[in-house]
Amino acid sequence: MKQLLTFCLLFCGLMNAQNKITLEYYLPQNTIYNKNIPTPKSIFHFELGEMHTDHTQVANYMNIIANASDRISIETTGYTYENRPLQLLTISSPKNLANIDEILKRHQAVAVAGANNTDLSDLPIVIYLGYSIHGNESSGTGAAIALAYYLAAGESAELEKTLDNTIILLDPCFNPDGLQRFSSWVNSNKSSNLVTDSNDREFNEMWPRGRFNHYWFDMNRDWLPVQLPESQARIRSYRKWLPNLLCDFHEMGTDATYFFQPGEPTRTNPLTPELNQILTKKIAGYHAKALDKIGSSYFIEKNFDDFYYGKGSSYPDINGSIGILFEQASSRGHAQESVNGILTFPFTIRNQFTTSLSSIQAAYEMRKELLDYQRDFYVKARNDGKKSAIKGYIFGDENDATRVNELAKILNQHKIEMLKLKEDVTINKKKFAKNLSYIIPVDQQNTKLINAIFDRQTKFKDSLFYDISTWSFDLAFNLNFEGVNSLSQAGGQYEPVVKRGLVSKKSNIGYLIEWTDYDSPKLLNQILSKNIRVRATKQPFTSAGKTYSYGTLFVPVQNQEMDSDALFDYLNKIIPDYAIEIAAVDTGFTEGINLGNPSFVTLTQPKVAMVVGQGVDASDAGEIWHLLDQKAAMPLTKINLEQLQNVDLNRYTTLILANGNYNSFSSRAIAKIEQWVQAGGTLIAYQDAIKWLNDAKFIDLTFKTIKNEAKNISFEKADDYRGAKLISGAIFETKLDLSHPINFGMPRNTLPIFRNSSIIIEPNKSSFNNPIQYAKNPLISGYISKENLELLKETVPFQTIKKGDGRITIFTDNTNFRAFWLGTEKLLWNAIFFSKLM
Repeated sequence: MKQLLTFCLLFCGLMNAQNKITLEYYLPQNTIYNKNIPTPKSIFHFELGEMHTDHTQVANYMNIIANASDRISIETTGYTYENRPLQLLTISSPKNLANIDEILKRHQAVAVAGANNTDLSDLPIVIYLGYSIHGNESSGTGAAIALAYYLAAGESAELEKTLDNTIILLDPCFNPDGLQRFSSWVNSNKSSNLVTDSNDREFNEMWPRGRFNHYWFDMNRDWLPVQLPESQARIRSYRKWLPNLLCDFHEMGTDATYFFQPGEPTRTNPLTPELNQILTKKIAGYHAKALDKIGSSYFIEKNFDDFYYGKGSSYPDINGSIGILFEQASSRGHAQESVNGILTFPFTIRNQFTTSLSSIQAAYEMRKELLDYQRDFYVKARNDGKKSAIKGYIFGDENDATRVNELAKILNQHKIEMLKLKEDVTINKKKFAKNLSYIIPVDQQNTKLINAIFDRQTKFKDSLFYDISTWSFDLAFNLNFEGVNSLSQAGGQYEPVVKRGLVSKKSNIGYLIEWTDYDSPKLLNQILSKNIRVRATKQPFTSAGKTYSYGTLFVPVQNQEMDSDALFDYLNKIIPDYAIEIAAVDTGFTEGINLGNPSFVTLTQPKVAMVVGQGVDASDAGEIWHLLDQKAAMPLTKINLEQLQNVDLNRYTTLILANGNYNSFSSRAIAKIEQWVQAGGTLIAYQDAIKWLNDAKFIDLTFKTIKNEAKNISFEKADDYRGAKLISGAIFETKLDLSHPINFGMPRNTLPIFRNSSIIIEPNKSSFNNPIQYAKNPLISGYISKENLELLKETVPFQTIKKGDGRITIFTDNTNFRAFWLGTEKLLWNAIFFSKLM
């Protein structure tokens, strides 16, 4: 009987999937539609949902409909890495659009302290609707197309009244590059007679899939770090408008139904006001009513949470807004079998469109409530700031202008006020140089966001997290950071820093470049690319009264391909792009060691390759690609896993294995890697790649693991028990041996490291082979079980093992996490440039 029921569900679903869907399937039927507004079919030449629209089609339609309607204005807010436009539609009544600057000004005033008496009675509510930040979750963009048409063409008294009182910011596609990749895949694998078997190629994308952007980043984790152009454009729009409600439309597994927030009640960030969740629950009632009307199933308060503020549905919660996550079961193609019958692409679009309308309705009907909430949020935030014993936070690094200014750039994008220093200050033995430090006043509009960015927690109501449990930016950047009880040292307002690198003067002996600045690897690579000989020191020394630390670079003048004048001219040409001084030396007779000492080792330009493909963690690999390509302009050869056996590895000095599963390597590929390392190659492996190396007998490490003895745990709680044993993103203190090449350029002998893996290895028996070691009490911020914490103490996240003339270097932790962990990125650079020095 059960099999018969399942067959009937699938058969009926298949018949529905094969039937032609028209635009009326999505739209409210009690509305007349303006025939002068182009329908999607009139532009695409297929019905919405019949095919997957690529981004070119989406962008074209949005431009056309904006030109056809006096309810829509459109702007390009930025461009992706693949140069696709990021569009934002502002939709309202023609009267509101004509006065949009005045409405914007009044809306911004709601968030300004002292404006708590602002008259809100006739102020329109602002709602931001954003779709498909994961490119293969395309029902969102489909819904955005239907919504743009409905708002432009619909003619009803109810809609006109809503538009009179609402400013709708419609972002039809957060991730154009990913959507383009995904739509090409599913359309090219679609059959005329739809195949719904989940084993079909249509539903099984090739690596790295359309979820990610060009560099394979999950952009829904970048709302706080804002490292990507798509995020930077999005944050500019958000900070400009400070919407009252932001809706973020996603997809989840095919066998699910439909989720909308609130999420897991015990996993809401404690910095989020309680009223935020009450309002979220009230808005949920609108979605439930709308979905009930069309017979769609849904759920709330399960699986998803509101903890990490770097997600689109959580970022608004610390900015006086309400963020709502929507998760639609995904067809991942045009029609796919599921436990709930055949799930069609049009069905998924309709659900997302329906909750888009219910979101607008909720915003309209709760207008006064949401405006009052935002005003009161900022009034309270400012009052809390005034009462705070800590008046500001100061951050800086006396030897690295770039890291300091990269953090300042992020804060500035979030409209966080910063002040310069009047003079150098020392607090708790930490030196803050005038030109390399900033103060963040606590008494400002965004004080709650400041708390969120620098927050540290070690105690939690719940031990499960949908994402990471901590993200403290001062630790991520490895900067000196202190609270101050006075702003007496503050000078003028922050201004973006103009890089003013220079060469001190011309030398006939050579030039010194400290390895302390974040951009030093980029500069070194640029110099080496011109076949200029560069040496690095394994010992400190003093020149002209200044002490130079481990890793300092020496560019000798003699025996270069360039003569002394050409070398001086070239260095002068490139250095203005850096915040680094190149110091000319007058003599090689330096103190400590001389410049001709054997402790200065000649460097070679790295030729780096990375294995990519099925089994490799695309996000981790993408972070490495982004680091080398965007931050150091260093070419990276990406080699498909199955292709490696046919590649001449002798072309490369370094091969990187990002976190992933490499069990599909052929025996030929394994032998090739082993021979290449023995001949002098440097193999760098991260996280799960270490386990593969150990299993394949490349290395011999001892792993520490928890004994899984579940006692008094019910079957219902089994998943929670297993989840609590994971290390899903926490920060730990390590001790450094600064004389080891892996730590060259580090500002101090401690380093905060981000960890999101449970790979724990025993230290080497020789202490000098443990240059990075977890402290006795390593937890700084985030969640870790007591058992894992005990295991982690005084273990090591790094080892380098000599193999013949080469080396295998391993990292248990992701040193490049989400492109904003600048404090540990230099560990990878050191592994690349200084392998032969280890």
